[in-house]
Amino acid sequence: MSGIADQLLNELKAAADPSRAPAMQAYMKSPMPYLGVSAVPLRAVCRRVFGGLRYRSAEDWRADVMAMWHGARFREQRYAAIELTGIAAARPFQRIGSLALYEDMVLTGAWWDYVDPIATQRLWAILRNDPAPMKQAMLDWARSPDLWKRRSAILCQLHAKAATDLELLHACIGPSLDSREFFLRKAIGWALRQYARTDPREVRRYVAAHGDRLSTLSRREALKRIGAADAA
Repeated sequence: MSGIADQLLNELKAAADPSRAPAMQAYMKSPMPYLGVSAVPLRAVCRRVFGGLRYRSAEDWRADVMAMWHGARFREQRYAAIELTGIAAARPFQRIGSLALYEDMVLTGAWWDYVDPIATQRLWAILRNDPAPMKQAMLDWARSPDLWKRRSAILCQLHAKAATDLELLHACIGPSLDSREFFLRKAIGWALRQYARTDPREVRRYVAAHGDRLSTLSRREALKRIGAADAA
């Protein structure tokens, strides 16, 4: 992994605009410094570096992800670790056995720019592949004292559309309905708003039924595009 990590860092440095790094770090309130690589060139670097990777086992892949994640000195290296979790060669590994990897990343990352792509893409992939154990895991995460695990559970079906397990969505939202945490209130609204694209009537019903517990932020976000969804 050291050779790949070194190549990645060298290419990230070549793609960086160091003048942007302080503003990026300030915006993300990050204690870890940035190199100054924005999203598009970062993904291009990852495609070049990771494109030819093949893994004999999930264990080898998880070890590489963890080495890159925990060895990062710049925030873009952690973004690259998240990209490594989603390469084509890793598709067979998106099973319940990889949940501990993502839990580690959620807990040690503990900020929305890390957590949200893991929740909405990687956790969703595991939920599709191993629905029964993953559903139980997300129910457990939804009751966790850690807000980022709760947020992850709420958002894990964000891209599910008609495949959304509505019972699971409601069960993951429920324990956080009374929370005053901004990131949980925002996640509730975001999850409901996204599902409104599929079933606006259900979202309107849910908001009406829980109006006394939903925060103003969650309610506003949930109903933000309900008219457009109805029209569609």
